[in-house]
Amino acid sequence: MANFVYKLSDLDLNKSYTYADYLMWKFSERVELIKGKVFAMSPAPNTNHLRISQALNRILDSFFYKNKCQLFYAPFDVVLSKTKDDKKIKTVVQPDLGVICDLSKLDETKCNGAPDLVIEILSPGNSKKEMKVKYELYEENGVKEYWVIDPEHESISVFVLIKNIFVPQKPLTTEDKMKSSIFPSLEFNADEIFKDVHKFKIKKK
Repeated sequence: MANFVYKLSDLDLNKSYTYADYLMWKFSERVELIKGKVFAMSPAPNTNHLRISQALNRILDSFFYKNKCQLFYAPFDVVLSKTKDDKKIKTVVQPDLGVICDLSKLDETKCNGAPDLVIEILSPGNSKKEMKVKYELYEENGVKEYWVIDPEHESISVFVLIKNIFVPQKPLTTEDKMKSSIFPSLEFNADEIFKDVHKFKIKKK
């Protein structure tokens, strides 16, 4: 009989878990598993987070629609492990958006290995995790390019993997042009990401 877990509170957060355990969790809260430890994700994204995610999805989907690479967005499991044994896999994350070019990494439920491009949108409760824990995780697993979107300051931090180390690029604001290092043809005005946020602010006045 399967040992399903229906409440997050039933987990011992000091314990180390595997992907096999993760598949047994049926509670409503979204979590990530990082090196065996459970990280509860922030509550449901706020409206600005969703607006930025939708804007990115529109921009990237139009670019990758006829490209050999594929765009995915949360909730979507990304397994970062060299083993395919569910009982030994210790890390499963759900980046806000990810682009995968090696389609052999994809199965019916997840991506097995690092996406080429990962994008995370900061929320008030998860900025520390995104900037430190996930930064190190994506770097050591070979994510080629990592964008961190800061809705509060309307800025974009870009990190490009060079010789297995993330090299920070010039920080971008709404006045700058966003251009990917690994996809040179992917270029757009950074303010496009935040346009819907601005529209909402105007309507509120």
